[in-house]
Amino acid sequence: MNSAPQSLRRHIAIFGRRNVGKSSLLNAITGQQVAIVSPEAGTTTDPVNRAMEILPLGPCMLIDTAGFDDEGNVGELRNQRTHRVLNQADMAILVIDQAHNLSLEKEWLQELHRLEIPAIVVLNKVDKLASSATVVKAVSEELGMSPVAVSAKTRFGIDNLRLALSSAAGDDQEISLTAGLVSSGGSVLLVMPQDPQAPKGRLILPQVQTIRDLLNKNCIATCCGVDNLKAALDALREAPSLIITDSQVFKQVYELKPVNSKLTSFSVLMAGMKGNIDLLLEGARAIDNLTPRSRVLIAEACSHAPMNEDIGRVKIPRLVRKKYGESIVFDIHAGKDYPADLKNYDLIVHCGACMFNRRLMLSRILRAQQQGVPITNYGLALAHLQGILDKVELP
Repeated sequence: MNSAPQSLRRHIAIFGRRNVGKSSLLNAITGQQVAIVSPEAGTTTDPVNRAMEILPLGPCMLIDTAGFDDEGNVGELRNQRTHRVLNQADMAILVIDQAHNLSLEKEWLQELHRLEIPAIVVLNKVDKLASSATVVKAVSEELGMSPVAVSAKTRFGIDNLRLALSSAAGDDQEISLTAGLVSSGGSVLLVMPQDPQAPKGRLILPQVQTIRDLLNKNCIATCCGVDNLKAALDALREAPSLIITDSQVFKQVYELKPVNSKLTSFSVLMAGMKGNIDLLLEGARAIDNLTPRSRVLIAEACSHAPMNEDIGRVKIPRLVRKKYGESIVFDIHAGKDYPADLKNYDLIVHCGACMFNRRLMLSRILRAQQQGVPITNYGLALAHLQGILDKVELP
């Protein structure tokens, strides 16, 4: 479970005021000294991530945050980073250590409810209370929900907290990458050119996840590159029911594919798994509305040194400029660097977001939608620019 990709883990964020024991709670849940603990308020300055398995939830990512009551100019910056964690939180733990003066906690619970993020209130440091039951009752009346009583110091109540997390998570099912595109036992051909961005000696994450998804379905998966695509097709007894390709070679693969074989790409599959496929499809068609004076944001989930023929920084801008002129401006934002104000852009083209969890990608799509800016992803954009979007199968 420790090797499960970060993007596939359930993200559980820990919020609270300074010095209520958020970092101590993280250490107690993980059973390790992951976060620095100090009696001095404000020790945690940046979000701290820890991957672990919480039974029966499975692979999780715990996120410790700075106290949301921090003060001063630096404190305000820390508060902003804490708020940004909401964009990726699948669940939240709100930590308190008293039953009074909970106005900030009420505000956070309201925000979590608005964002539809399941939340658990944890009353920490019960080892210091004369009557934890009395305080639990007072907190329940103040916040309208019963807290889980724990002591991060003695580990009292940690098992109860794990059970509460499992109960709050519900029975959400894992999303299949190839849902609706291929059934059990189907034959699938994966066209996987290995460009300079691919990790040395390894496959890129979308390829790995797709292969695993197909194996889970008992499909027959065959892999090849672009140069030997024809040979791979000739070697198969029957045409594959589905061909999944790298978006960069969409047109080449489309021209060689058998008539009865469906075609999609790894990036298009990610659009279905990570985001709102209908909105991303609308965004791809909005490419037709660009003009020579347009400004486009290229958003990358991971930070990497740009290579020759980089898909987001080179290939997509080249195709767009070929159609609309060299004067179109492209801005590049990588990693978690994503502008708050998107209204200056006519279009956002996002990568497949294989490094993000679904909630973070959906938060970006929602922000674009709220500001009236169309958003799409690499695979859908390339299919539209090459005139084959209506020929591509969508998950």
